[in-house]
Amino acid sequence: MNFIWIWNVKTVKRYMIIGLAAFFTAGILYVEAPFLPVFSPDDDPVAIHRVEAERPELALTFDISWGEEQLSPILETLEEEGVEYATFFVSAAWAERHPDLLQSIVESGYEIGSHGYRHEHYTRWEDDQIKNDIQHAHQVLSELTETVPQYLRPPNGSFDQRVLDVAASLNYDVIHWSVHSHDWENPGVDAIVENVTTDVNNGDIILMHASDSAEQTSEALPIALRKLKDDGFSFVSISQLVTGVKVDTEEIK
Repeated sequence: MNFIWIWNVKTVKRYMIIGLAAFFTAGILYVEAPFLPVFSPDDDPVAIHRVEAERPELALTFDISWGEEQLSPILETLEEEGVEYATFFVSAAWAERHPDLLQSIVESGYEIGSHGYRHEHYTRWEDDQIKNDIQHAHQVLSELTETVPQYLRPPNGSFDQRVLDVAASLNYDVIHWSVHSHDWENPGVDAIVENVTTDVNNGDIILMHASDSAEQTSEALPIALRKLKDDGFSFVSISQLVTGVKVDTEEIK
């Protein structure tokens, strides 16, 4: 039976005193950049699905690969609810078709992650096909946003150790999720809200969709955000969530 390593990540408070930085010993690792691929004890790349955070922070993430109707009301809701940080995992093929909508995400100040180019299951492809798709998406998103994406959510959330290895070789961290809204199934607004707000913990990564197939997300989103805020949670980007982290591992089937 195959296993995939998914890591829990515990945030570490970093106290940096500039004048003493030169005296840090070799046994203390201070990581300035959050974008280095993370590895298991066997030096195998892994996917991040949540962090063990001390503060009540959540990473709100949206996947988008199709359509042009649902994104605008989602962005409007985020602005109305004062959500300054979120991460959108964008299909590069969609971005090519809708550069204006991609720009609206960028102008709103939200982080852009890669959702690959073709929205197909990487686990069904050969390694070279996976690599080419990630690289193609990287080129498109870098050119359209004038920023370099560092995080990858494989299309359909489909990955295995081969996908993790290829992504790591291209300097991408794979981001999974710990809270699934199931909004793409259109189960009803109440069901989406319950999925997003029940049994939520510090450091969770929430998956929602901004594609037109998720017809009920824009209606459920403000309700869910208000409930989470009432419960004391705030929202951060993926890069903010994983910056300066201590890693524990969990093996799942």
